[in-house]
Amino acid sequence: MTNKPVKTTADFPPEVLSAFDQYVHGVIDRRQFLRRASIVTASVASAAAMLDALNPQYAGAAEIDPQDANIEIENLAYPSPNDWQGYLVKPVGVKGPLPAVLVIHENRGRNPYIEDVARRLANAGFMAFAPDALTPFGGWPGNDDEGRALQRKLDPALMLENWVAAYQYLQGRDDCDGQVGAVGFCYGGGVVNALATQLPMLSAGVAYYGRPADLSRVNAIKSPLQLHNGERDERLMAVIPAYEAALQVAGIEFESYVYADAHHGFHNNTTPRYNDAAADLAWARTLTFFRTHLAASAKHSRADQIDEKTVL
Repeated sequence: MTNKPVKTTADFPPEVLSAFDQYVHGVIDRRQFLRRASIVTASVASAAAMLDALNPQYAGAAEIDPQDANIEIENLAYPSPNDWQGYLVKPVGVKGPLPAVLVIHENRGRNPYIEDVARRLANAGFMAFAPDALTPFGGWPGNDDEGRALQRKLDPALMLENWVAAYQYLQGRDDCDGQVGAVGFCYGGGVVNALATQLPMLSAGVAYYGRPADLSRVNAIKSPLQLHNGERDERLMAVIPAYEAALQVAGIEFESYVYADAHHGFHNNTTPRYNDAAADLAWARTLTFFRTHLAASAKHSRADQIDEKTVL
């Protein structure tokens, strides 16, 4: 990646970074963040400035331009409980059906960073589909603070039904070869883990700093998983080892990576928490994982079809 934030985590006291993580995940509100940060910065004004600096800066951060001639983009509604709208991106000039990847956003709707992730996947040869859970409110509102507030109003179980419907929609498209993976970030990473317990035909799941699946349902997982977490993400690193152990006991194929000195959100290149070394390596591993497992699933499906024809 080439587009980097002006500031990095080194520019912020650890206590401020910890408070910010709690703020964006709804553990504390803005006033509580400012109170905690002002203890470190010595003034509310300095704390507010740090909060502004930590928030995403989307302008100029896109890795793949929406006007890139190598991709085509379509905004569409798909059959789902809440008639969610999705952002579909495909590579141009590819003949025949493609493997697809469902892109699941963070806890604030489908913002420009998530749309860019979908374009990156299309640029790598996949059909990518990024729905927006905030469709009932008119979509992502233009800033993440309001987006978080809106997403908290939605029912988690109903949201999961919409993500399942997105997987089913992709798998049923004529231009999809039937192989569908999923990648998610933060809230979206947790959704990937949850989908793996509900969708035995999921070709592969990649969870970036996502909440583990319900450990009592790990045995239901059939798809290979890849997990990416930051060493300094204290909240998730407290629970990931137990998830890894449960996956291992259940015999689930998985890869789990922890990136040194990386924080929660390290893949998002619009914020100071972005870690370019960790993000680049994690993304290379993600593409390799999808290329390996979606292709393997396609070969398996074709082999099954040949066997069925032979028997007949």
